[in-house]
Amino acid sequence: MRAVIIVIDSFGIGYLPDAEKYGDQGANTALHICETVGGAKWPYLQEMGLGNASKLLGNILPGCAPADKPRASFGVMKEKSPGKDTTTGHWEIAGLELTKPFTVFPSEYPSFPEKLVRDFSKKIGRGVLGNKAASGTVIIEELGAEHIKTGKPIIYTSGDSVFQIAAHEDVIPVEELYRMCAAARDLCDEYQVGRVIARPFIGEPGNFTRTSGRKDFSIAYDGESLFDFLKARDVNTVGVGKIGDIFGERGINDSYHDKGNSACIKRTEALLGKKTDKKEFIFVNYVDTDMNYGHRRDPQGYHDAVQAVDTHLGRLLKMLGEDDLLIVTADHGCDPTFRGTDHTREHVPLLSYRKGKMGTSLGIRNQFSDIARSITRFFNLEGFPKGETFI
Repeated sequence: MRAVIIVIDSFGIGYLPDAEKYGDQGANTALHICETVGGAKWPYLQEMGLGNASKLLGNILPGCAPADKPRASFGVMKEKSPGKDTTTGHWEIAGLELTKPFTVFPSEYPSFPEKLVRDFSKKIGRGVLGNKAASGTVIIEELGAEHIKTGKPIIYTSGDSVFQIAAHEDVIPVEELYRMCAAARDLCDEYQVGRVIARPFIGEPGNFTRTSGRKDFSIAYDGESLFDFLKARDVNTVGVGKIGDIFGERGINDSYHDKGNSACIKRTEALLGKKTDKKEFIFVNYVDTDMNYGHRRDPQGYHDAVQAVDTHLGRLLKMLGEDDLLIVTADHGCDPTFRGTDHTREHVPLLSYRKGKMGTSLGIRNQFSDIARSITRFFNLEGFPKGETFI
């Protein structure tokens, strides 16, 4: 008996009613990709009811029309917590709802408070470069040569609540970069920063490349997540991709830190290919849609990354048994056709598949934590305090 959540990172499906507060009114990641990239697309997501979910918001996805008899139950979810970042979205999916947003720093230099930068420099024993909002690939091209010359790490932020540290692996080895991030994490707790992110890179000036050594250091959460709840009741809990980082490894029996969608897809299929007599919960994040294509405003690349996930879903649908549950969703939007390079505050799709069960409409739901409550219901466990079940 297994429950699986797959998060297609940033695969939003239409701006939320409060999107104007975030400057995101009009954003729609799925719709605008479909409008930009022609032809039929994502056949398994289409069969599961992605187009039906979009129609609930009044939008028809070109090339991914509503299915006459969807294979999954379909709906859309509003984010109850304030914000539009990775940590907030994943936490709410797992039943952790925020009442106030994480801190987002200003984009202009200097982005970070003077005391935070001073304390960080003192902890690591060297100065810093950057201290502004920027695309990660752009800022290492801008400051990489100076970083190599001086040995100073590059610190930067974005429209999310992040303190990112970039360093060339030959100048600051990855393990030392991680220690720097741990030091920054301790300091950033006071400022309510969602994540500190290590961003190692290699190469020469004019030809720098970020490596797979990225590591997220999330702020610790209060309360009980879905992971904590299930583990305490003898459900084997598994995180794939950056899930372990997002939850600080709490409540997770097995954490696989695979990098990139291809590795995470391979891991997920290997996990589901193993037979088990245990109750098991698997939480997976497919990050490439957001990291490689949403922030870089590449609708074709985003489309193709979703296509790879769709092909993978076709294989999973054949692997799942009648006592398994598969939920496909997202954590926020990142419309690659929208202004700027940041996340967008959007509804997210909700597709819930059980073999042999007829798909029905789950409607427009008021919090992501409905997923957590539904999974506890699926396992016949009572007492989870957040969300409303659709099981």
